Amino acid sequence: MSDDFSFESTPFNELSSTERSLLQALAVQVTHRAGEAMARPNALPLQLLWVVQSGHVQQEEDGHLHVLGKGEAFNWRGVLTGHSQLSATALDEVQAWQLPKDTLLHLLANNARFSAKVFAELARHLTADEEIEHNRELMSLMLVRVKDAYVQKPFYVDGALDLVSVCKALSEHKISHTMVRDVQQGVARIGMFTTTDLRDALLHPTPPSQLAVRDVARFDLISLSPDAELFEALLIMLRHRVHRVLVKNGDTIIGVLSQLDLMSFMSNHSHLITLQVEQAHTVVELQLAARQVDETIKLLQRGGMRIEIISRLVSELNSQIFARLWALLAPPELVQNSCLLVMGSEGRSEQILKTDQDNALLLRDGFDHAQLENVARQFSAALLTFGYPPCPGNIMVTNPLWCQSLGGFRKTIGQWLFGTDPEGKMNLAIFLDARAVAGDATLLHNAREFALNLAIGSDTFIGRMASAIDQFAEPASGWWQRLPLLGSREPETFDLKKIGTFPIVHGARALALQYRLEALSTVERLQALANLHILPAALVRDLIETLRMLMALKLRNNLRQQALGQAIGNLVELSSLGTLDRDQLTDALGIIRQFKQFLRLHYRLET
Repeated sequence: MSDDFSFESTPFNELSSTERSLLQALAVQVTHRAGEAMARPNALPLQLLWVVQSGHVQQEEDGHLHVLGKGEAFNWRGVLTGHSQLSATALDEVQAWQLPKDTLLHLLANNARFSAKVFAELARHLTADEEIEHNRELMSLMLVRVKDAYVQKPFYVDGALDLVSVCKALSEHKISHTMVRDVQQGVARIGMFTTTDLRDALLHPTPPSQLAVRDVARFDLISLSPDAELFEALLIMLRHRVHRVLVKNGDTIIGVLSQLDLMSFMSNHSHLITLQVEQAHTVVELQLAARQVDETIKLLQRGGMRIEIISRLVSELNSQIFARLWALLAPPELVQNSCLLVMGSEGRSEQILKTDQDNALLLRDGFDHAQLENVARQFSAALLTFGYPPCPGNIMVTNPLWCQSLGGFRKTIGQWLFGTDPEGKMNLAIFLDARAVAGDATLLHNAREFALNLAIGSDTFIGRMASAIDQFAEPASGWWQRLPLLGSREPETFDLKKIGTFPIVHGARALALQYRLEALSTVERLQALANLHILPAALVRDLIETLRMLMALKLRNNLRQQALGQAIGNLVELSSLGTLDRDQLTDALGIIRQFKQFLRLHYRLET
């Protein structure tokens, strides 16, 4: 590492040679260890500016968090105003320069270009922070109930009315859609006609003046409750690719929530990504849309969005990306005669940032396609370019074990249940989280029903499967006492998956298999188990809160790893956690222990 101050970065590249010599002579080089506090509010030297020479610094000021790297400076506010609430922590070993206030003020006063760059950079950061606050306010609006948002009152026309008369009514009332009252075979029904439907209606052989609106209206309408949250409306629009949903209280139609009205509450680009996915005609175009998902996640997380909402929204976006990619690569006959599955955390809608590929393909019995192997390879290769690394356990469509006919896969399920392969119980556990994203979903339903029926009475197998909750050792008891008091000791890590989420996820999965629950997400499984009085309601509440806390902690840790250019992983350095996170983690481990003890007693597992 050079001992010379670098003048390559803004604003220092605006200094003259004389000014550079002056600054170089007064700059002091300092080194900080990973985890060491470089600055604290009201305690840092306000007479100094830090410029990062190497390593990464986490800066927090006014509730905003930034990761700074080489060439970036902090504490300009302290230098200029004499006041600062900034705190800074070295994320790894950091070498930095300390520059004196008096020299900086002299440079600001005598070098107009240097001064302009300094204040332009400060303005840029302030603008970015204001945008974060704005996004946070908008994010909170996503939790507003549908009934509190703008819901358009329904306007009705009779199903027998001709299109010209309908369009005249739409024009008079300045609306772009109408509800359609109609009767079919003596049964009343409600439909909707929009200006988009008019485009297709004009291609109808019957003239518009003679064409009844019932013949071109849509009657398969999507609805939700007025007590639903706006994010649920967003998910429904994403899932069904519709621009309007009915708001119904029981059988009573309250109104219509449109995409435009909903978008006024939104601060993310999920609809834009969905539109790009739908319009993608090549893998490269789809890749551009897929790569935007992580940026949306960062925006949602920084805006204070609840972790369960982020995971569900990301799941919907990923499902559409997988389905579109499969449609681009697989011939239509292959799509029609197969079912593409996602499994693991993706299947449970609990994966957020891209970790690995967990997918499979079920084929209709008797169907074969000469290009199947090639298409599967292209699919996995494309996902790799989208940011999904290969599955370490090779649970992908390129593995013949996970690309079979329905009949062959049912035999495999039987081997997992009754065979001696030690991988069988975990393979079945992985399959139990499967969710269909493309093709014929009845193939998955058939295979899942077969597995559930076959598992009836297989208490020994389910017990063996449940025993996996103990495959990862808990921290030693001494570590438990040290956890809330960790200081600057040697780095200790905690595996957020193996010791944290896995016992909750896998325990709920085993119980779901035993009691034939259809739910896929861990939260829904736990809630169903509480409703059946299998698990105490208080324990379920604590488990759900613990799971969400661990997922949120993992996301923050993964985003930090991304900022540092590290591989995304499950290990978090305990020294990087604040007091609140440590206390919550201690409580979480106690709740996990309680759940594991319940499972040991329930399945009579050896301790």
